[in-house]
Amino acid sequence: MEIEWLPVTQKLSFRKFIEQSDLLEELKYDFNEKAELRHTETHGPFAFNYYKNVLERNSKRYWALGHLLEQYIYELLEKVCKLQKVYIPSEADKEPRSFFFMSESALSNHHSALLVLLQDHGVFRAGQWSQQAIIHHGLQHGSQIPCIQMALQAHYDVIVLNPNDNFVDQQTGKEWKGLLTQNVEFSSRKMFQTESFFSLQESLQCIPKRCSNTPEEHMAYIWDYFISKTEGKDVAFIVHGYGGLVFMDLLVRKKWDVMSKVYAVALIDSEHHVGHQLGSDVQLLEWIKQHCREWVTSPKPLDKPATTVLKKEFPTVSAGTEKHNLAPSSSLQSIFKYFRKALKAKAANFSRLRLFCPTETLLM
Repeated sequence: MEIEWLPVTQKLSFRKFIEQSDLLEELKYDFNEKAELRHTETHGPFAFNYYKNVLERNSKRYWALGHLLEQYIYELLEKVCKLQKVYIPSEADKEPRSFFFMSESALSNHHSALLVLLQDHGVFRAGQWSQQAIIHHGLQHGSQIPCIQMALQAHYDVIVLNPNDNFVDQQTGKEWKGLLTQNVEFSSRKMFQTESFFSLQESLQCIPKRCSNTPEEHMAYIWDYFISKTEGKDVAFIVHGYGGLVFMDLLVRKKWDVMSKVYAVALIDSEHHVGHQLGSDVQLLEWIKQHCREWVTSPKPLDKPATTVLKKEFPTVSAGTEKHNLAPSSSLQSIFKYFRKALKAKAANFSRLRLFCPTETLLM
Protein backbone atom coordinates (compact mmCIF):
# COMPACT_ATOMS: atom_id res chain seq x y z
CA MET A 1 0.00 0.00 0.00
CA GLU A 2 1.40 3.42 -0.98
CA ILE A 3 0.51 6.23 1.40
CA GLU A 4 0.75 10.00 1.29
CA TRP A 5 3.40 10.55 3.98
CA LEU A 6 6.10 9.08 1.72
CA PRO A 7 8.57 10.42 0.89
CA VAL A 8 9.42 11.73 4.34
CA THR A 9 10.29 15.42 4.28
CA GLN A 10 13.56 16.81 5.57
CA LYS A 11 11.71 18.32 8.52
CA LEU A 12 10.55 14.87 9.62
CA SER A 13 13.67 12.94 8.63
CA PHE A 14 15.07 10.25 10.89
CA ARG A 15 18.53 11.68 10.24
CA LYS A 16 17.59 14.68 12.36
CA PHE A 17 17.25 12.46 15.41
CA ILE A 18 20.63 10.84 14.84
CA GLU A 19 22.29 14.24 14.36
CA GLN A 20 20.88 15.40 17.71
CA SER A 21 22.44 12.40 19.43
CA ASP A 22 26.11 11.51 19.80
CA LEU A 23 25.91 8.62 17.32
CA LEU A 24 26.51 10.45 14.04
CA GLU A 25 29.43 8.27 12.94
CA GLU A 26 28.07 4.98 14.25
CA LEU A 27 24.64 5.38 12.64
CA LYS A 28 24.88 6.94 9.19
CA TYR A 29 21.33 5.96 8.28
CA ASP A 30 18.10 7.55 7.12
CA PHE A 31 14.86 6.41 5.48
CA ASN A 32 14.74 6.70 1.69
CA GLU A 33 11.75 7.59 -0.49
CA LYS A 34 10.42 4.04 -0.06
CA ALA A 35 10.65 4.34 3.75
CA GLU A 36 13.50 1.81 3.84
CA LEU A 37 16.38 2.36 6.27
CA ARG A 38 19.52 2.88 4.20
CA HIS A 39 23.11 4.01 4.77
CA THR A 40 23.45 7.66 3.74
CA GLU A 41 26.72 7.04 1.85
CA THR A 42 26.62 3.46 0.54
CA HIS A 43 22.80 3.25 0.32
CA GLY A 44 23.05 -0.29 1.67
CA PRO A 45 20.73 -1.84 4.29
CA PHE A 46 21.49 -1.76 8.00
CA ALA A 47 24.67 -3.65 8.92
CA PHE A 48 24.74 -5.08 12.43
CA ASN A 49 28.46 -5.91 12.56
CA TYR A 50 29.80 -2.33 12.70
CA TYR A 51 32.41 -3.16 15.34
CA LYS A 52 34.09 -6.19 13.77
CA ASN A 53 32.97 -9.25 15.72
CA VAL A 54 32.39 -7.39 19.00
CA LEU A 55 28.93 -8.67 19.86
CA GLU A 56 28.28 -6.56 22.96
CA ARG A 57 29.09 -3.22 21.32
CA ASN A 58 27.15 -4.12 18.18
CA SER A 59 24.16 -5.15 20.28
CA LYS A 60 24.21 -1.87 22.18
CA ARG A 61 24.49 0.09 18.93
CA TYR A 62 21.46 -1.79 17.64
CA TRP A 63 19.63 -1.03 20.88
CA ALA A 64 20.53 2.67 20.56
CA LEU A 65 19.14 2.68 17.01
CA GLY A 66 15.92 1.21 18.35
CA HIS A 67 15.63 3.96 20.95
CA LEU A 68 16.03 6.66 18.29
CA LEU A 69 13.45 4.92 16.09
CA GLU A 70 11.06 4.97 19.03
CA GLN A 71 11.32 8.77 19.30
CA TYR A 72 11.02 9.18 15.53
CA ILE A 73 7.85 7.08 15.34
CA TYR A 74 6.33 9.14 18.16
CA GLU A 75 6.92 12.28 16.10
CA LEU A 76 5.34 10.70 13.01
CA LEU A 77 2.28 9.73 15.05
CA GLU A 78 1.81 13.32 16.19
CA LYS A 79 2.88 15.30 13.11
CA VAL A 80 1.91 12.99 10.24
CA CYS A 81 -1.06 11.09 11.68
CA LYS A 82 -2.19 14.07 13.80
CA LEU A 83 -2.69 11.91 16.88
CA GLN A 84 -2.63 13.32 20.40
CA LYS A 85 -0.25 12.02 23.05
CA VAL A 86 -2.20 11.25 26.24
CA TYR A 87 -0.42 10.60 29.54
CA ILE A 88 -1.77 8.10 32.09
CA PRO A 89 -2.75 8.22 34.87
CA SER A 90 -4.02 11.68 33.96
CA GLU A 91 -3.84 13.07 37.50
CA ALA A 92 -0.28 11.89 38.25
CA ASP A 93 1.74 14.73 36.70
CA LYS A 94 4.57 14.51 39.27
CA GLU A 95 5.53 10.87 38.81
CA PRO A 96 6.75 8.72 35.91
CA ARG A 97 3.85 8.03 33.57
CA SER A 98 3.08 5.99 30.53
CA PHE A 99 1.14 7.35 27.56
CA PHE A 100 -0.71 6.37 24.42
CA PHE A 101 -1.94 8.12 21.28
CA MET A 102 -5.42 8.80 19.97
CA SER A 103 -7.12 10.84 17.27
CA GLU A 104 -8.59 14.16 18.37
CA SER A 105 -12.23 13.08 18.11
CA ALA A 106 -11.77 9.54 19.43
CA LEU A 107 -13.91 10.18 22.51
CA SER A 108 -16.33 12.76 21.14
CA ASN A 109 -17.31 11.72 17.61
CA HIS A 110 -20.20 9.30 18.11
CA HIS A 111 -20.76 8.81 14.38
CA SER A 112 -17.46 7.08 13.60
CA ALA A 113 -16.09 3.67 14.48
CA LEU A 114 -13.05 3.38 16.75
CA LEU A 115 -10.01 1.23 15.92
CA VAL A 116 -7.69 0.17 18.76
CA LEU A 117 -4.18 -1.10 17.96
CA LEU A 118 -2.59 -3.51 20.44
CA GLN A 119 0.95 -4.63 19.62
CA ASP A 120 3.06 -7.67 20.52
CA HIS A 121 5.40 -7.68 23.53
CA GLY A 122 8.99 -6.52 23.04
CA VAL A 123 11.34 -3.56 23.34
CA PHE A 124 9.34 -1.51 20.82
CA ARG A 125 6.74 1.08 21.76
CA ALA A 126 3.57 2.71 20.38
CA GLY A 127 3.39 2.98 16.61
CA GLN A 128 5.46 -0.14 15.92
CA TRP A 129 4.44 -3.68 15.02
CA SER A 130 8.07 -4.78 14.96
CA GLN A 131 11.30 -2.86 15.44
CA GLN A 132 13.20 -5.54 13.55
CA ALA A 133 10.82 -5.23 10.60
CA ILE A 134 11.28 -1.44 10.53
CA ILE A 135 15.07 -1.79 10.45
CA HIS A 136 15.24 -4.56 7.85
CA HIS A 137 12.06 -4.07 5.80
CA GLY A 138 11.08 -0.42 6.33
CA LEU A 139 8.36 1.70 7.90
CA GLN A 140 5.74 0.30 5.52
CA HIS A 141 6.09 -3.15 7.09
CA GLY A 142 7.22 -2.57 10.67
CA SER A 143 5.38 0.58 11.74
CA GLN A 144 1.67 0.99 12.44
CA ILE A 145 1.46 4.17 10.37
CA PRO A 146 0.07 2.55 7.17
CA CYS A 147 -2.64 0.94 9.32
CA ILE A 148 -3.43 4.25 11.05
CA GLN A 149 -3.56 6.12 7.74
CA MET A 150 -5.87 3.50 6.26
CA ALA A 151 -8.15 3.74 9.30
CA LEU A 152 -8.28 7.54 9.21
CA GLN A 153 -9.03 7.52 5.48
CA ALA A 154 -11.91 5.12 6.19
CA HIS A 155 -13.24 7.62 8.80
CA TYR A 156 -12.27 5.60 11.86
CA ASP A 157 -11.02 7.24 15.00
CA VAL A 158 -7.87 5.57 16.31
CA ILE A 159 -6.32 4.67 19.65
CA VAL A 160 -2.70 3.45 19.58
CA LEU A 161 -1.82 1.63 22.78
CA ASN A 162 1.66 1.56 24.33
CA PRO A 163 1.57 -1.72 26.31
CA ASN A 164 5.36 -2.21 26.54
CA ASP A 165 6.03 1.13 28.24
CA ASN A 166 6.05 -0.32 31.75
CA PHE A 167 9.17 0.95 33.57
CA VAL A 168 11.39 4.00 34.05
CA ASP A 169 14.88 4.49 35.45
CA GLN A 170 14.98 7.74 37.42
CA GLN A 171 18.76 7.73 37.91
CA THR A 172 19.57 7.73 34.21
CA GLY A 173 16.66 9.83 32.95
CA LYS A 174 18.71 13.04 32.79
CA GLU A 175 21.60 11.24 31.06
CA TRP A 176 19.22 9.97 28.37
CA LYS A 177 17.89 13.46 27.79
CA GLY A 178 21.39 14.88 27.47
CA LEU A 179 22.52 12.25 25.02
CA LEU A 180 19.55 12.85 22.74
CA THR A 181 19.82 16.65 22.78
CA GLN A 182 23.53 17.11 22.10
CA ASN A 183 24.80 20.60 21.27
CA VAL A 184 28.09 21.93 19.96
CA GLU A 185 29.58 22.18 23.45
CA PHE A 186 29.41 18.39 23.81
CA SER A 187 30.89 17.49 20.41
CA SER A 188 34.48 17.39 21.68
CA ARG A 189 33.42 14.79 24.27
CA LYS A 190 31.79 12.54 21.67
CA MET A 191 33.73 9.34 22.39
CA PHE A 192 33.04 9.62 26.11
CA GLN A 193 29.35 10.24 25.51
CA THR A 194 29.01 7.26 23.20
CA GLU A 195 30.52 4.96 25.80
CA SER A 196 28.27 6.39 28.52
CA PHE A 197 25.25 5.95 26.25
CA PHE A 198 26.11 2.30 25.74
CA SER A 199 26.72 1.73 29.45
CA LEU A 200 23.34 3.03 30.60
CA GLN A 201 21.72 -0.39 30.41
CA GLU A 202 24.21 -1.97 32.77
CA SER A 203 22.98 -0.27 35.95
CA LEU A 204 19.30 0.24 35.24
CA GLN A 205 17.04 0.13 38.28
CA CYS A 206 13.60 -0.17 36.78
CA ILE A 207 10.67 1.45 38.53
CA PRO A 208 7.21 0.34 37.34
CA LYS A 209 4.86 2.97 35.95
CA ARG A 210 1.59 3.15 37.83
CA CYS A 211 -1.40 1.78 35.89
CA SER A 212 0.97 0.37 33.26
CA ASN A 213 3.04 -2.17 35.18
CA THR A 214 2.07 -4.79 32.61
CA PRO A 215 0.47 -4.78 29.15
CA GLU A 216 -2.71 -6.16 30.75
CA GLU A 217 -2.86 -3.31 33.27
CA HIS A 218 -2.18 -0.72 30.55
CA MET A 219 -5.03 -2.12 28.43
CA ALA A 220 -7.48 -2.31 31.34
CA TYR A 221 -6.78 1.29 32.41
CA ILE A 222 -7.31 2.74 28.93
CA TRP A 223 -10.47 0.68 28.53
CA ASP A 224 -11.91 1.90 31.84
CA TYR A 225 -11.01 5.58 31.50
CA PHE A 226 -11.21 6.13 27.75
CA ILE A 227 -12.69 3.44 25.49
CA SER A 228 -15.61 2.59 27.77
CA LYS A 229 -16.56 6.30 27.85
CA THR A 230 -17.27 6.37 24.10
CA GLU A 231 -21.05 6.30 23.93
CA GLY A 232 -22.56 4.56 20.91
CA LYS A 233 -19.21 3.95 19.20
CA ASP A 234 -18.50 0.74 17.30
CA VAL A 235 -15.09 -0.52 18.47
CA ALA A 236 -12.71 -2.78 16.56
CA PHE A 237 -9.34 -4.18 17.64
CA ILE A 238 -6.23 -5.24 15.75
CA VAL A 239 -4.01 -7.29 18.06
CA HIS A 240 -0.64 -8.88 17.28
CA GLY A 241 1.15 -11.70 19.09
CA TYR A 242 0.97 -11.21 22.86
CA GLY A 243 -1.62 -8.51 22.23
CA GLY A 244 -4.10 -11.32 21.57
CA LEU A 245 -3.55 -12.69 25.06
CA VAL A 246 -3.97 -9.18 26.49
CA PHE A 247 -7.26 -8.71 24.64
CA MET A 248 -8.63 -12.05 25.89
CA ASP A 249 -7.65 -11.00 29.42
CA LEU A 250 -9.67 -7.80 28.95
CA LEU A 251 -12.61 -9.77 27.56
CA VAL A 252 -12.69 -11.99 30.65
CA ARG A 253 -12.32 -9.04 33.06
CA LYS A 254 -14.86 -6.75 31.38
CA LYS A 255 -17.09 -9.39 29.83
CA TRP A 256 -20.39 -7.59 29.25
CA ASP A 257 -18.84 -4.19 28.55
CA VAL A 258 -16.47 -5.58 25.91
CA MET A 259 -19.11 -7.79 24.29
CA SER A 260 -21.50 -4.86 23.98
CA LYS A 261 -19.01 -2.36 22.52
CA VAL A 262 -16.64 -4.39 20.33
CA TYR A 263 -17.98 -5.48 16.95
CA ALA A 264 -14.83 -7.12 15.49
CA VAL A 265 -11.39 -8.33 16.56
CA ALA A 266 -8.60 -9.06 14.09
CA LEU A 267 -5.96 -11.23 15.75
CA ILE A 268 -2.59 -11.59 14.02
CA ASP A 269 -0.49 -14.65 14.90
CA SER A 270 -1.88 -14.35 18.41
CA GLU A 271 -0.49 -15.86 21.63
CA HIS A 272 -3.88 -16.15 23.36
CA HIS A 273 -5.08 -19.46 24.80
CA VAL A 274 -8.85 -19.81 24.74
CA GLY A 275 -8.92 -22.86 27.02
CA HIS A 276 -6.80 -21.30 29.75
CA GLN A 277 -8.23 -17.79 29.52
CA LEU A 278 -11.92 -18.22 28.69
CA GLY A 279 -12.42 -21.70 30.11
CA SER A 280 -15.86 -23.12 29.43
CA ASP A 281 -17.79 -19.83 29.51
CA VAL A 282 -20.40 -20.53 26.83
CA GLN A 283 -21.26 -16.87 26.30
CA LEU A 284 -17.64 -15.85 25.75
CA LEU A 285 -16.96 -18.80 23.47
CA GLU A 286 -19.97 -17.95 21.33
CA TRP A 287 -19.00 -14.27 21.24
CA ILE A 288 -15.45 -14.89 19.97
CA LYS A 289 -16.81 -17.31 17.38
CA GLN A 290 -19.00 -14.52 15.99
CA HIS A 291 -16.68 -11.52 16.43
CA CYS A 292 -13.07 -12.73 16.07
CA ARG A 293 -10.96 -13.73 13.09
CA GLU A 294 -7.26 -14.63 13.11
CA TRP A 295 -4.53 -14.27 10.49
CA VAL A 296 -1.70 -16.73 11.19
CA THR A 297 1.75 -17.20 9.68
CA SER A 298 1.48 -19.81 6.97
CA PRO A 299 2.97 -20.83 3.60
CA LYS A 300 -0.56 -20.64 2.18
CA PRO A 301 -1.72 -17.58 0.18
CA LEU A 302 -3.40 -14.72 2.03
CA ASP A 303 -6.88 -15.50 3.38
CA LYS A 304 -6.73 -19.23 2.68
CA PRO A 305 -8.22 -21.25 5.59
CA ALA A 306 -5.52 -22.17 8.14
CA THR A 307 -7.50 -23.72 10.99
CA THR A 308 -5.57 -26.22 13.15
CA VAL A 309 -6.40 -28.42 16.13
CA LEU A 310 -5.12 -25.65 18.42
CA LYS A 311 -6.77 -22.81 16.47
CA LYS A 312 -10.40 -23.68 15.88
CA GLU A 313 -12.51 -21.45 18.16
CA PHE A 314 -13.12 -18.88 15.40
CA PRO A 315 -12.23 -18.47 11.70
CA THR A 316 -8.48 -18.66 11.07
CA VAL A 317 -6.81 -17.78 7.78
CA SER A 318 -3.32 -17.33 6.38
CA ALA A 319 -1.58 -13.98 6.82
CA GLY A 320 0.20 -14.56 3.53
CA THR A 321 3.63 -14.81 5.13
CA GLU A 322 5.61 -17.21 7.31
CA LYS A 323 7.28 -14.36 9.23
CA HIS A 324 5.64 -13.26 12.48
CA ASN A 325 6.94 -9.68 12.28
CA LEU A 326 5.62 -9.19 8.72
CA ALA A 327 2.16 -10.65 9.37
CA PRO A 328 0.51 -7.30 10.29
CA SER A 329 1.54 -5.56 7.07
CA SER A 330 0.81 -8.54 4.82
CA SER A 331 -2.71 -9.02 6.21
CA LEU A 332 -3.68 -5.34 6.54
CA GLN A 333 -5.86 -5.02 3.43
CA SER A 334 -7.68 -8.25 4.29
CA ILE A 335 -8.31 -7.07 7.86
CA PHE A 336 -10.01 -3.87 6.73
CA LYS A 337 -12.22 -5.85 4.35
CA TYR A 338 -13.21 -7.99 7.34
CA PHE A 339 -14.03 -4.88 9.38
CA ARG A 340 -16.20 -3.43 6.62
CA LYS A 341 -18.11 -6.68 6.31
CA ALA A 342 -18.54 -7.01 10.09
CA LEU A 343 -19.76 -3.43 10.48
CA LYS A 344 -22.23 -3.86 7.64
CA ALA A 345 -23.54 -7.06 9.24
CA LYS A 346 -23.96 -5.30 12.59
CA ALA A 347 -25.92 -2.46 10.95
CA ALA A 348 -28.15 -4.98 9.17
CA ASN A 349 -28.85 -6.84 12.41
CA PHE A 350 -29.74 -3.59 14.16
CA SER A 351 -32.12 -2.67 11.34
CA ARG A 352 -33.86 -6.03 11.67
CA LEU A 353 -34.21 -5.51 15.41
CA ARG A 354 -35.89 -2.15 14.83
CA LEU A 355 -38.54 -3.86 12.71
CA PHE A 356 -39.56 -6.19 15.52
CA CYS A 357 -38.79 -4.26 18.71
CA PRO A 358 -40.24 -0.97 20.02
CA THR A 359 -37.80 1.94 20.04
CA GLU A 360 -37.97 2.06 23.83
CA THR A 361 -36.73 -1.53 24.04
CA LEU A 362 -33.68 -0.77 21.89
CA LEU A 363 -32.73 2.17 24.08
CA MET A 364 -32.96 0.27 27.35
